[in-house]
Amino acid sequence: MSELLPPLDRLIQQFRKLPGVGRKSAQRYVFRLLEMSDAEAAELAEAILDAKRSVRHCSVCFGLSQDEVCPVCLDEERDRTTVCVVEDVRTMLTFERVREYRGLYHVLHGAISPMTGVTPDKLKIDELVERVKAADSVIGEVILATNPTVEGETTALYITKLLRSYPNAPKITRIAYGIPVGGELEYADELTLSRALEGRRNSEG
Repeated sequence: MSELLPPLDRLIQQFRKLPGVGRKSAQRYVFRLLEMSDAEAAELAEAILDAKRSVRHCSVCFGLSQDEVCPVCLDEERDRTTVCVVEDVRTMLTFERVREYRGLYHVLHGAISPMTGVTPDKLKIDELVERVKAADSVIGEVILATNPTVEGETTALYITKLLRSYPNAPKITRIAYGIPVGGELEYADELTLSRALEGRRNSEG
């Protein structure tokens, strides 16, 4: 058989839409699925659909939640005076694994990248400003934990200038460079991430 059957090829193309999945990896996934029993395949399909149906963005931090507000934002034991700004939920989960940061989060869902059409209005930056400006806000420090990439640095600089343009702006800090330039926080080990957080500095801008 020189060509794959259309249903298999269609499934392979769906897997290839996932980040980091090439054609060979997609083929391996598809052939593994064919080895599953009908019950196992149905369980996998239902798990995907259930996640899509039940997981939403938290209305406060824009992380993931099954309810309107996520468990982190509802936790009264968290330090509500500190907000750590991250590009995506994966980075937020990485910080949570470190178990040393006890403040709140704000997930931007990306970084400013004019080359790819990602402008500030497409991120959750306005929502961050509203959190800081809120009448009952107790936020005293905003930690910018965007990735040490060109896009991440651009985003951090933009947010710094924006927040500092308002009266009574909170302290704005940037995580230290224990993280390799050009790297992504999602892949940092826990010790490096912990030291980067501890060694944060005032954000320039």
